[in-house]
Amino acid sequence: MRTNRRNFLKTVGGIGLFTIVPRNVLGGNGYVAPSDQLTKGIVGCGGIGRSSYHFTSDKNYRLVALCDVDSKHLNDAAADAKKRFGETCKTYHDFRDLVSDPSVDVVHVATPPHWHALIAMAAAKAGKDIWCEKPMTRTIGEGRALRDTVKRYNRIFRLNTWFRFTDTFYGLGTTVKPLKKLIDSGLLGWPLKVTVSGNTGFAWKFFWVGKENLETQPVPPELDYDFWLGPAPFKPYNIHRTHQTFRGYWDYDGGGLTDMGQHYLDPVQYMLGKDNESPIKIEVDAPQQHPDAVGIWHRITYTYADGCQIVLEGEGFETPGKVPYIEGPKGKVYKGFECTIPDIMNKLAEFPDPEPQRTDFLECVRTRQKFALNEENGHRSCSLVNMGAIALRLNRRELNYDAATGTFKDDPEANAMIYQPMRGSWHL
Repeated sequence: MRTNRRNFLKTVGGIGLFTIVPRNVLGGNGYVAPSDQLTKGIVGCGGIGRSSYHFTSDKNYRLVALCDVDSKHLNDAAADAKKRFGETCKTYHDFRDLVSDPSVDVVHVATPPHWHALIAMAAAKAGKDIWCEKPMTRTIGEGRALRDTVKRYNRIFRLNTWFRFTDTFYGLGTTVKPLKKLIDSGLLGWPLKVTVSGNTGFAWKFFWVGKENLETQPVPPELDYDFWLGPAPFKPYNIHRTHQTFRGYWDYDGGGLTDMGQHYLDPVQYMLGKDNESPIKIEVDAPQQHPDAVGIWHRITYTYADGCQIVLEGEGFETPGKVPYIEGPKGKVYKGFECTIPDIMNKLAEFPDPEPQRTDFLECVRTRQKFALNEENGHRSCSLVNMGAIALRLNRRELNYDAATGTFKDDPEANAMIYQPMRGSWHL
């Protein structure tokens, strides 16, 4: 049987590197042989799946398939692909049909988070590589299962938050690289405290909350609401539960904490060198949460075994005055890389840069090398927001975590939320 690039990608897994014939040999003038193209299918054609950053198609990375349980979203996306890219995409109602499509190399999971683990795991088992939106998973247990499945099937996984390796880090006025270099230099001392507040951009989605006592509404004909719920508990339909505002309900997400929190916490995890660690204590200052609708919170503090801390501050509850972003025994760093250590840039020049990161996802797919933010470190930073969500939902002022056992100490209710039950036939 002839082995082409697509079949090779599905079977090679993590076994070494391979050589791609240069495109100039294949034809020159920008020609890309079909065997050298990568293809993608998008599951979830609503907001993020149709954003300009993701809804793309070119000769190197073609969009060939679309899936959504809302027929209007699906039909609109297919029409848009035809108009903008000249692509006649296959359309699917059931994600299982898309992930089993042999023409798809990469599955982009752009659904609400309560679906991320199941779809990404199905894609991995079908031999697909995965681009997954944040948060990586809705629960810690789902993250463990997804991480292990990606590794078992030797797939390439990218979590879509990129601030550990590119772009100005929200309101901080600097990229992460010089901050990582400063921390690695030891000039700030140790342990460190990182405070993510309204001053550094976190407040802008703080009030992504739910509504209590929703009235039952008729399900629109274009939406398969039962499939949209999937593993989530059944709740009567109300438009506020779905599409753009689903983030405000614990069954599907966790408000600004989980949806935006991984954007903010993942770079901190990387800077502090915590990609292989979890905090041992989570402290929460928040009002009692509604069992269904996500509410506001004041402050969440994560403490590691070595004394390092990450503090998340909600809008309107920030520490007064000028707050350092990073604070250590020997110095502080403020927004805009303002540092209390004199002549900091010249001093930093004497230290090595951080290790380079693999940030080209398509190249990682082709060479079978791990992407910079993958199933392992992505699960670690996602666990941070999910730990906070557990503390909030249970109204715990403090949770103590045992990394050796992967459980919370002396708290059966918290441990029960690591693996949460799924509805019907859905299971990890």
